[in-house]
Amino acid sequence: WDLNVIDTKGDVAEVISRIEDAVNQKVDAIVINVDPAQITAGLEVAAEANIPVIGMDSGADPLLVTNITSNGYAMAAETSVYVANRIGGKGNVVMFVFDAFPPVQIRGVVADAVFANFPDINVMDRITPDVQDGGIADSRSRMEALLAANPEKGSIAAVWAAWDQPAIGSLQAIEAAGRSDEGIVIVGMDANPQARDAIKAGGNFEASMAQDFVGIGLATAEAVGRAKAGQEIKAKVIYVPTVLITTANVGN
Repeated sequence: WDLNVIDTKGDVAEVISRIEDAVNQKVDAIVINVDPAQITAGLEVAAEANIPVIGMDSGADPLLVTNITSNGYAMAAETSVYVANRIGGKGNVVMFVFDAFPPVQIRGVVADAVFANFPDINVMDRITPDVQDGGIADSRSRMEALLAANPEKGSIAAVWAAWDQPAIGSLQAIEAAGRSDEGIVIVGMDANPQARDAIKAGGNFEASMAQDFVGIGLATAEAVGRAKAGQEIKAKVIYVPTVLITTANVGN
């Protein structure tokens, strides 16, 4: 295969333009990593040309052959249940979410449902941080404000973050406030290197979900091959397994 990787640096209009360019070049297939709902015009052009478009952690859409991603429903369920169990099913929980991106929005919705099923768990704040740096700086600032407004020990039981950067920012805020010894449980998702280091340190950041990004890439390539061969792909979403990372397995 001849592969052309295009980085539009978050410019959605440019994604549409580059899809149109790819269609004019008569490519065999297109892979996207952007919310398909934002690029419908480009997807329609590809569909009219009978060029298959596969999503890679992008969100499902009728104009996509399929979307390859981690199971955000399962990830959110496992991490939120972990939090609920660790705090004994009661206490104030801070959530960090980002509903503008479908794969992350799913995580927040599922965590909402899990926490709502525990009558003694109170979601004290559901924060959408500024994500210019991935979310660390603003999450730290927002967590610092919550800590200042709730100075009593035990007033915050846990932080659940839909991805790792807000969890890291929250950890920084808790440590800077000198409240690491309160047992505030922090859980994130993606298990990036910084999160793994924090988990390994054995502090407040206890767990994160590891996505298999290599596996997502391999499954995407397989889907492209099947689409190029004219094979039907019945599943509109193909899920790649994930693993909960804790102190027990972070070194593996």
